Amino acid sequence: MRASLSAKIIAVCNTKIAKNGPGVGLSFYAFFANRNDDPPLLMEAAQWWILTHGLDHFEKAEKIRLMVERGD
Repeated sequence: MRASLSAKIIAVCNTKIAKNGPGVGLSFYAFFANRNDDPPLLMEAAQWWILTHGLDHFEKAEKIRLMVERGD
């Protein structure tokens, strides 16, 4: 995963956790605007989320942040 996507995921997770608490869930769509202006980046996130890790549609933000920080 490219560094810019990792940083974006961590920032979004941090914001969601700060706003909604440690149990907040999110999907990989949370990292993108409603109007997708970067399809290759969306596909990279989807591949990491679905194909590489087999994650459910919604996962805990803390789990995702930890996975990205570890470089999973």
